[in-house]
Amino acid sequence: MKRPLLIFIVLAFGLSWAVALPIWFGGGLSSPSAQGLAALMMFTPAVGVLGAWAVTRTPFREWAAQTGLTLGESGKRTGLLVLVAWLGVPLLAILSMGLSAAVGLVSVDLDRFSLFRAALEARGVAAPADAGTAAVLQIVVAVVVGPVLNAIPALGEEWGWRGWLLPRLLTTNGVLASLLLSGAVWGVWHAPLTLLGYNYPRLGSWAALAFIGFCVLAGVLFGWLRLRTGSVWPAVVAHASLNAVAGPVLLLGDAAAPPNELLAGVTGLVGWVVLAVAGTALLRLSPVRRPRPVPEETSPATGPLV
Repeated sequence: MKRPLLIFIVLAFGLSWAVALPIWFGGGLSSPSAQGLAALMMFTPAVGVLGAWAVTRTPFREWAAQTGLTLGESGKRTGLLVLVAWLGVPLLAILSMGLSAAVGLVSVDLDRFSLFRAALEARGVAAPADAGTAAVLQIVVAVVVGPVLNAIPALGEEWGWRGWLLPRLLTTNGVLASLLLSGAVWGVWHAPLTLLGYNYPRLGSWAALAFIGFCVLAGVLFGWLRLRTGSVWPAVVAHASLNAVAGPVLLLGDAAAPPNELLAGVTGLVGWVVLAVAGTALLRLSPVRRPRPVPEETSPATGPLV
């Protein structure tokens, strides 16, 4: 294994566990610090990228281009796909929820918005009289503002997985294999949280395995955005949008029969099908080419790294 890759993996995974340890020993996902620590954990892949850069001779401007921090070969294309990611991810989330309801896997309560009310009350917030307007407004705000608010922590992950790791996997693997593998690595990295039931609380520690499946499929879409533009920013926006809308859309369910996260919504099995269809369509209709090989990385002290 090349030294920069080893450094990246050790820092990204090691620091993620270090950040999450207070959650494990301090009350689990229900602890007051869990949300903040989960957000902090998102920056550990970026630290891994910086660690890999520290052992190379690559000027930072060149490194930034290699890892997708620029707008790629065409700023116009990148801007267009940023917009597609901004609006397309919420559409996939809403479509997944609609299909979940259509096949009977979730009950949608558009009369009382009971699950939305219950979620507010669980946080100690009084439910408004017009819960429907409030729920729709929350989704609209998540779609419009969420990608902006979530962009920085999403960059912390995407600069690592799609910006740095994916192009290096492409040096020894095909496009599809690299997309799937990078998504799997991304899913495994979430283990400090998913082993506690994060995203799939009914599954307990099995949530770690389920979330790998979701990350593999979502990673195809995010990776396609990265490779199609040569820039990490569309993937950042897609990731930030997903984090913003996935939860609020699920709150359209019925409190008497809450959605099963493994089955319903964009992170459930219905969503997996939607993501798989979308990913397949993108790769067939607009295939991505293998980028130029990443230059051999060297350390000032040791020369070529092997």
